[in-house]
Amino acid sequence: MSYDKPHRKKLSDSVHELRRWFGRQPSSVRWACGIGAALLYCVVFYQLFVAPSGFRWRAIYGDPDYPDGYSIHGIDISRYQGNINWNRLRNAMIETAPIRFVIIKSTEGDSHLDRKFRENFINARESGFIRGAYHFWSNNSSARRQAYFFLAMVDLQPGDLPPILDVEYKPKDITIEEFQQNVLTWLHIVEDRYHVKPILYTYYKFKDLYLSDSRFDDYPYWIAHYYVGKMEYTGPWKFWQHTDAGRLPGIEGYVDLDIYNGNLYELHQMLIPEPMRILVPDSTNHDSLLLELDEVRD
Repeated sequence: MSYDKPHRKKLSDSVHELRRWFGRQPSSVRWACGIGAALLYCVVFYQLFVAPSGFRWRAIYGDPDYPDGYSIHGIDISRYQGNINWNRLRNAMIETAPIRFVIIKSTEGDSHLDRKFRENFINARESGFIRGAYHFWSNNSSARRQAYFFLAMVDLQPGDLPPILDVEYKPKDITIEEFQQNVLTWLHIVEDRYHVKPILYTYYKFKDLYLSDSRFDDYPYWIAHYYVGKMEYTGPWKFWQHTDAGRLPGIEGYVDLDIYNGNLYELHQMLIPEPMRILVPDSTNHDSLLLELDEVRD
């Protein structure tokens, strides 16, 4: 926007008039105005720069009590974390930060397998962590192809977290209803395989804009919301990714930090269960036979 000469002259006259008025005031008034302006500047500067970075620094320096009020902590990783020293990370769970679960990127789209997935997936379980695997949604391939690719590449076991879908982008050329139906297609296919509700990851504003339909209400939410003291999303949620700038022993560089919204017992309750075991009486000799009914996997 540009101003013509009359507008510039009017603005200049207003500034000069304000200066003359200020110069006519007693020194006490000028001091009070100066102090007030300085305080206003400090408040604005703190809110815009200091407060957000304060939470960031708490994460970077590994504050185990951040965010306040939660006791079950975890991380999510991918190839970007490089070679992880799992012995150091396992010890960190006991000594410096109560890391209980590790969520690992597995697949993206209908053809990309994270090159560190298999290594990380095995090491997470061998190191005693609750583990999970997430698929990164792509708008360049169909929901069905992405779901079946995830199922082909990832073999979740009893004791693992339910499958996870990471959704962060909506195509511009389809409606919200079409987008929601695509996401539901992936969720339904994977749910039919594992017989548990997949976890849905997204950031909180995206959830409100595109995934607020009641058809998603039964799915556990993992919400990304960084550098704040408390979750601003008001709906039900299970996991909170609260920073992308965490520091932990065993991992070079930054790592995403997460919390679980509940206690350790509740976390174990949402894991993939063991196959059901049912006692069936033998009709001939009345002895009890233990039959294990494995989940059917197409």
